[in-house]
Amino acid sequence: MNPARRHDFRAIGLVCTLGLFAACAPRATVRPEGEAVTPPASTKVASPAPAPAPSRPITLVAGGDVTLGAHYEEWVDGLRAKGQSGPEVDGWGFAEVKPLFAGADLVVVNLECPFTLRGEPIPKNFNFRARPSTVQVLVDAGVRAVTLANNHLMDYGPDGVVDTIETLDAAGIAHFGAGRTLAEARKPAIVEVGGLKIAFLGYLILGEKHPEPAVVWATETTAGVAGHPSDWTVVERMVREDVPAARKQADLVIPFFHWGREGSKGPDTYQLALAKAAIDSGAAAVLGSHPHVLHGMERQGQAAVFYSLGNFVFGGNWNPRDKDSVLVKARFDRSGYLSAELIPLRTDRFPDRPIQPYPLTGADAQAVLQRLRTASATFATPLPELAPLVPGPPVSATAPGSP
Repeated sequence: MNPARRHDFRAIGLVCTLGLFAACAPRATVRPEGEAVTPPASTKVASPAPAPAPSRPITLVAGGDVTLGAHYEEWVDGLRAKGQSGPEVDGWGFAEVKPLFAGADLVVVNLECPFTLRGEPIPKNFNFRARPSTVQVLVDAGVRAVTLANNHLMDYGPDGVVDTIETLDAAGIAHFGAGRTLAEARKPAIVEVGGLKIAFLGYLILGEKHPEPAVVWATETTAGVAGHPSDWTVVERMVREDVPAARKQADLVIPFFHWGREGSKGPDTYQLALAKAAIDSGAAAVLGSHPHVLHGMERQGQAAVFYSLGNFVFGGNWNPRDKDSVLVKARFDRSGYLSAELIPLRTDRFPDRPIQPYPLTGADAQAVLQRLRTASATFATPLPELAPLVPGPPVSATAPGSP
């Protein structure tokens, strides 16, 4: 998360003047626009439980770390100062990847900055935030769910948490992993699409050695993110409680962990244990972020685990050393995870087009996939979609009918 140079925040745009409120339960279900909501029954006469609504396989696109403040706003503001305008400037970070969302029912990313103009920076190495009006970038790109369980959501204290929640609610974007209290932070966001209800949970756990202050994590009485600063067994207990509880409210449960070490080669032992705990508890898939680099992918039974998706639209760094990334386009039905398409990306074309990921093709794409194969080789069951294509039988160069 170390930016290449000092970031410059501008106090422009929408100012949120929102207070702290008591946590409310449960989190509302988000439905696609235009989908009818069944009104409450007008009689107290008991009736048989309705059959599950018809459903179809759905496609979920998952991306990695997104920071729309810091250098992102600095770059876009600079373009506007030069007289540039229009959709490409307004949606700069997603301009080349938005077409990849076509056909997806839902797009989810890690939102690694609060939307706020209030609060004071907490003592830490780097503090990110974005103007609340910048949420429109996510709306226009088609992002409909975000995890807030990361080490930057609390960068401007509880005011930033409240402003972010209110901003996302107003924009119609589901969020999870943070709240005004720990109880609220642990509640799932339930998104309904294609006749299926998907419950998302978010947790931050960084292990024993990390630079983040304890105030980042929510408590029974203070705002912050779900998880624990160092003790992964505390998070495991949360997972074993929260996943089954969410499973009673939804068809699928997907935890999104912010975990591990920045720049690491692969998951730590506790990450493997947490992924197994989540799947044993009923999760259909596990998503991960924080290292800012790609990690391996595996299957555990029917479920899939994506340990780290790398950077995506990450304005915390002008010129990341590691520019490999991936979008996961996963298919689910009521039974769980079905399959995934892996779309290799490069994070930017610095210095001409920073903070603007784009899809790779040919040898460049194959190099990213080979990197993922190598990183997944130690797992008992690497993600099958990473298996190299088996070449078909040789094709004869002799024309039909020739001797």
